[in-house]
Amino acid sequence: MVPEIIEDLLPEDTVLEENFIEKDPVQGSLQCAPEISERETNTARFVLESRSMMHVEGGWPDGLDCTDAEQTARFRKRVEKEEEYVNAVKGMAMTVEHCLKQNNAIDIYEEYFAGSTVEHSTEPPSARNLTVFKDPQKIKRTATRISWNPDGGKKLAVAYATLQFQQAPEGMSPNSYIWDLNNPNFPEVTLIPPSPLVSLEYSNRDPNILMGGSYNGLLVFWDLRTGAAPSKMTSIEKSHKDPVYEICWIQSKHHECMSTSTDGQVLWWDTRKMSEPTDQYTLDTSSKPDTVVGVQGGTSLGYDVAAGPLKFLVGTEQGYILACDKKSKNPNDRIQSIFAGHHGPIYSLQRHPAYAAKFFLSVGDWTCKVWMNDIRTPIMSTKYEMCYLTDGCWSPTRPGVFFTTKMNGVFDVWDFLYKQNEPTLSIPVGETGLHCMRIEKDNGKLVAFGSMDGSTTLYEISDALCVAQANEKQTIQSMFERETNREKQLAAIEKEKKVKLKKLEAEAKQAADGGEAADSRESDAKIMELEKEFFESLGITNPTGGVHGGNSQEGNSEGPGPEADEAEPES
Repeated sequence: MVPEIIEDLLPEDTVLEENFIEKDPVQGSLQCAPEISERETNTARFVLESRSMMHVEGGWPDGLDCTDAEQTARFRKRVEKEEEYVNAVKGMAMTVEHCLKQNNAIDIYEEYFAGSTVEHSTEPPSARNLTVFKDPQKIKRTATRISWNPDGGKKLAVAYATLQFQQAPEGMSPNSYIWDLNNPNFPEVTLIPPSPLVSLEYSNRDPNILMGGSYNGLLVFWDLRTGAAPSKMTSIEKSHKDPVYEICWIQSKHHECMSTSTDGQVLWWDTRKMSEPTDQYTLDTSSKPDTVVGVQGGTSLGYDVAAGPLKFLVGTEQGYILACDKKSKNPNDRIQSIFAGHHGPIYSLQRHPAYAAKFFLSVGDWTCKVWMNDIRTPIMSTKYEMCYLTDGCWSPTRPGVFFTTKMNGVFDVWDFLYKQNEPTLSIPVGETGLHCMRIEKDNGKLVAFGSMDGSTTLYEISDALCVAQANEKQTIQSMFERETNREKQLAAIEKEKKVKLKKLEAEAKQAADGGEAADSRESDAKIMELEKEFFESLGITNPTGGVHGGNSQEGNSEGPGPEADEAEPES
């Protein structure tokens, strides 16, 4: 078939036609989809390494002992008299004078916005993923605990372990790691404990000191200036008998810490002498009424020096919160109050950063609760979730914000200033469940989450969740006090109802006892009346001794007495 020309488009202008050259044949292609170019790039990996440098005094001429003060002073005097030195000082003096004049003209340290109040950000709350620190071991373990370095939050220590009883695979590494935020590819320091770590905490004052609680109950002390190997370790006879689930440094004394375990003990340690604990206490609630009798296994600790240097909270695997005071000499009096908190183990306890002496947070089972020290019931509580809650903490910068993690891999942000019935922000971190979390304390923007597969995810939250609004502290305090008064009133009403109920029960019992006595007297009178009728029908007028058939002989009612029997033969 010969192709047919449907239309031939040629330039209308003949001048333009001369500039074209006829091309025969012409090949071309048309596509309905847009053309997209493909390009690949491979960026060079930037590897950071930590190195140290030792600086010693130098620059002295050969033959001069820099440790000899007399020789160095003689050399300085000789140099100061040289013309080159005088000219150099004059040249530098001109530069310094110029900088001083600039500082006098413009105050470089002037605060332009001093005294201004920061309005709450209007942007919606959000969080973005910064990086992920993955467990370098082939056999994946759970990230059991995260601790931020106190020196600016540039590093974090992560403990790894398998918490299932006797489920640790053969060949599993016990090592834990310290990660640098700028280098997520390789850990900066490898901690080598004798047993996998369940808890790990930086010292509050020294960024080179850590204390770890192992799965076999030992406590391990590291001073990173001496290397990755443990500097000290507790003896197995004086340590816990179960995994050490939490460690708290005593803030008033930087060399002391406390630990708890499901063996029912709280132990105090001095890092200068770790051969045995300085003090110990068994969580026995047998002497306390209305509680589970026996030793309670500790799963979490809550300590803040603002609430008292010797006061602490213990969360148990039975769901109770024990408010303790170490200064009590009698061990039975150390547990001052007991809160029936949750239906299962309490995974997290933390006192409020702004109101440490009054309010604290607990996380367990399917909910998170806010408590007041003087009330045995929670003043506020989150809704029951469909999966377990595993950890939680307060925001260090905003009094009304706290965070929770769940078993389904989602972390929630609660902002009580705006919502009390549902979380302000929910973000799925990963497919596996989250086990722990920790927020950086200085700015409150960085949050790290430890998951079941060993990965540690770092998030940065928006300013709307970490910058406090004006008068937010007073507003949250008023809210907590209002809820406290409400709970107190409800408790008083409940107590009054119980008193009335007991009073009604006593009155009913007394009325029942009085009715039984009246019925008893009635029945006795009827019995006596029937007996009287019975004896009268037999002709007996006196049941205890009377006349038989008109005879006047003495005897009992059943017949003649013995005197009558003796007189019968004589007749």
